[in-house]
Amino acid sequence: MELGNSVITDESKDAFSYINERPVDDISLEFFYKPHTITLLAVSIASVIYSAFVRDETSTQDNLWAGICCVIFFFLIISVLTFPNGPFTRPHPAIWRIVFGMSVLYLLALLFLLFQSYSTVYEIMYWIDPNLRNFHIDMDKEYAVNCTDISLSRIWSHLDVFAWGHFLGWMFKAILFRHTGLLWAISIMWEITEIAFAHLLPNFLECWWDSVILDVLVCNGLGIWVGLKICKALEMREYKWVGIRDISSTTGKIKRAILQFTPVHWTPVRWLDPTCTYMRFFALGQLVVFWQISELNTFFLKHIFEMPPSHPLVIARLCLIGVIVAPSVRQYYTYVTDPRCKRVGTQCWVYGVIMVTESMLCIKNGKELFGQAQVCNVIVWLVIQILVSIGCVYGVVLYHRYFEPNKDIATDSPKKEN
Repeated sequence: MELGNSVITDESKDAFSYINERPVDDISLEFFYKPHTITLLAVSIASVIYSAFVRDETSTQDNLWAGICCVIFFFLIISVLTFPNGPFTRPHPAIWRIVFGMSVLYLLALLFLLFQSYSTVYEIMYWIDPNLRNFHIDMDKEYAVNCTDISLSRIWSHLDVFAWGHFLGWMFKAILFRHTGLLWAISIMWEITEIAFAHLLPNFLECWWDSVILDVLVCNGLGIWVGLKICKALEMREYKWVGIRDISSTTGKIKRAILQFTPVHWTPVRWLDPTCTYMRFFALGQLVVFWQISELNTFFLKHIFEMPPSHPLVIARLCLIGVIVAPSVRQYYTYVTDPRCKRVGTQCWVYGVIMVTESMLCIKNGKELFGQAQVCNVIVWLVIQILVSIGCVYGVVLYHRYFEPNKDIATDSPKKEN
C-alpha cells in the first residue's frame, strides 16, 4: 500500500514539474544552457558600481528612477537564477523566468497601491507621467449615436486601430485556448458584459451593427478563425530539430536560429470530452467567468485612474498580461485535464492573485463610480454568465459525445510541449 502511494506521489510530482519547471529536452548550444552565475554576479556588481559612483546625482527624480531600475534589474536577475520557467522552454527558459519575475513585481506593485489612498495613487501616477494631470475622461461624450444610419462608409470608418486590436487579440486567444466552443462563448459573453456595464463605462455603448457585425462576426470571428488555422498548421507540422552546429550552410544556421522562437512540439488540446468529470465542467465555467473579469479590469483601471488607451502604462500592462496569460492557461489546462496533476502552476497562481488584486484596486478607488451601479444589471449579468458558461460547456460535452464518438480522447502525452 505504501509503495502504491509512493508511485502516485511521484507521478503527481512529475506532472506538476512538467508544467511548473519543464526541463529542456534537446540542447543544441550548450553555452546558453550552462550556468554562468559567477560571471553574472561580476557583471552585475560592476554595473552597479559604475552607475552608483559615476552618474550625476543632482536630480532627485533621476535618483529615484535609477534606484527603482536597479531594484528591478537585480530582482529579474534573481528571477533568472531561482524562479521556475513554467511549461515552456522556447526560446530559452530564462525568458520565461523573467516573465514570472515581472509578474511578481507587478503583483507587488498592485498590493502596494491597494494600501494607498486614491489621492496618493494619483500622485504616484503624476510623478511617473506629469502629462496625466492634463488628461480627463470626457463623460459628456455620446456613444452609439444615429444607429439607424448604416452605410459602408460609416462601417469602414469604424475599422480603426481598435478593430485591428480586436482581431489580433482574438487571434492570440485562439492560439491559447484552441477550442472553438469556448472561444465563441467568451466572445459572445463579452458583448453581454459590455451591455451590462455600459451604464458605468460609456465607451461600452455601441450600435447593434457595431457590436454584432464588426465585433463578434468580423473582428472576433476572423481572429478566432485565423488563430485556429495557425494552430492546425502547427499541429500538422513535422518537428525534426537539428543542432545549429550540425548545419553547414549559413542560411540554414540563420533559419535554425529563427526557429528557436517557435514551439518544440505542438499538442492539440481537449478541454472537454464525453467522460469529463463535474469538476472539469465547473473549472471550464470558472475559466469563462474569470476571463470576463480580467478583461473588465483593463477598462475599469484606465477609467478610474483616467489614462488614455494609448498611454504607455496601459499598453505595457496589456503586453505584460499577454505574456503572463500564455503559461498560465497552459498550467490551468494541465491542472484541469490531467488527473495526475494535483497542484496548479505557480504562474497561474500568481496571475489569479493579480486578477483579484486589480479588481479590489478598482472597487476600492472607484467607490463613487460603483455607487452608481445598477444592481439589477450586475445580478442579471452574473446569472447570464453562469448559465451561458454551463450551457456552452455542456453543449461541447454533448457534441464530443454524439458527433465525435470515435475520436481519441486520451490525455496529452507528457513528452510534448506547445
